[in-house]
Amino acid sequence: MFTLAQEVPQDWWEVEALYDTCFAPGRNALSSYRLREDVPPVAALCRVARDDTGIVGGAIRYWPVRVGDARALLLGPVAVHPTAQGQGLGAALIRDTLATAAALGHARVLLVGDAPYYARFGFARLQDVQMPPPTNPDRILGHALQPGAWEGIAGPVTRAM
Repeated sequence: MFTLAQEVPQDWWEVEALYDTCFAPGRNALSSYRLREDVPPVAALCRVARDDTGIVGGAIRYWPVRVGDARALLLGPVAVHPTAQGQGLGAALIRDTLATAAALGHARVLLVGDAPYYARFGFARLQDVQMPPPTNPDRILGHALQPGAWEGIAGPVTRAM
C-alpha cells in the first residue's frame, strides 16, 4: 500500500535517486530538462508515493512553461520504482495530480511521452506545439484541464520566467 503526499524539500534527493534508478544515464541532457533549469517546480503538484515503511516508490513533478503566449504545465518526470511497477502507482500519481491541477485552475498540461500509455488519461498529440530539439514531434502530448484549453494554442515551448 502506498500513500501519496505532496513532495517537501526534504524529499528532493530521494526523488532524484528514484529518477536516476528509473531513467537512463544522461536524463538531464533531454530537451525537457532545459525547460526546467533555474525554474522551481509547481510545488502543489509534486507528489511522492511512500510505502508503509516510508520508502519512496513513486514520484511526479510539474513545471511551469509557456506555449507561445499561453501558460501550461509540463508534466514530468513521473517514475515508479521497478519493485513497485504494475500496481497502478504511476496512474494514481497522474490522476491525482491532474485533478489537483484542474482544481487549482490550471488550463492545460503537456508532456513528452508515449501516446498509447498517456491516452487513457486524456492526452493527445499536439500538432502545433514545438518542444526544443531533438524532441520527436509525435511524442508531444497535451491534456485540456478546461474545455477547449488547447484550441488555438501553438508555438514553441519555452521556460516560464
